[in-house]
Amino acid sequence: MQTLLYEGLKIFGEKISFIDDHLVIEAPLQININGNPYTVVMRTPNDDLQLIRGLLFAEDIYKKQHSLPYEIVAQHDDFSTVINITINKSDLGKGYLNKRTLLSVSSCGICGKKQLNDIKVGGAKKLRKQTCKADFLLEAFQQLKEKQKVFIKTGGSHAAAIFDIQHKMLTIKEDIGRHNAVDKCVGDLLEKQKLTDANYLLVSGRVSYEIVIKAFIAKIPVIVAVSACSSLAVDFAKEFGICLVGFTRNHKMTVYANASYLEKLNHG
Repeated sequence: MQTLLYEGLKIFGEKISFIDDHLVIEAPLQININGNPYTVVMRTPNDDLQLIRGLLFAEDIYKKQHSLPYEIVAQHDDFSTVINITINKSDLGKGYLNKRTLLSVSSCGICGKKQLNDIKVGGAKKLRKQTCKADFLLEAFQQLKEKQKVFIKTGGSHAAAIFDIQHKMLTIKEDIGRHNAVDKCVGDLLEKQKLTDANYLLVSGRVSYEIVIKAFIAKIPVIVAVSACSSLAVDFAKEFGICLVGFTRNHKMTVYANASYLEKLNHG
């Protein structure tokens, strides 16, 4: 299984309707080597062994063509999985011997954790509810689009922007990586001592769980994306009290978590 069905609230102009939307599953895969935790990879559950082999090859841990013995140590209903790979010590490459930190996520991001428990956020308390207007979210994306100078030149960068409660853009940053763009925005506001003013986080791509966690840590209650949201992003947003909106473009948007944050919605 690679998708899950989630309920969403679709907004298209004045028309509002509930929909069932298929979201790509995002779930952690813990890779053990010879019984020891090596890394956690955020992935869509499918072809896990091929994913592991490819990563081990790329990281110069195991270069041979031969298949490797493996054991599924744990497999949970939320699609989190632990797989142990057995490799003869003489076959371990320099990548393992150098104990390089592996950064392996669904795109680029903050992972590189060694065990599944490492990705939890301890003592999480929901953020305070913050109302917002659907019209503003569409307008904000137009501002974001107009200020993406690197993207306009290259077509190859992601952007993130943060707005305050008065709808003023506080910062916008671009980077080759979505997560990096978010980190740059947060860092900019920390330096300016304005992070407490942050209310809306806009991202130019999709939202995976790491971006939700970054917003939660920064106490930003609304995340708006131009593209899709992963299943785990929706789950975390619901847990943290974050309003999560995807596919915000062409006068449309889909709210996946905490739709009550949006003002004047006449459900129908």
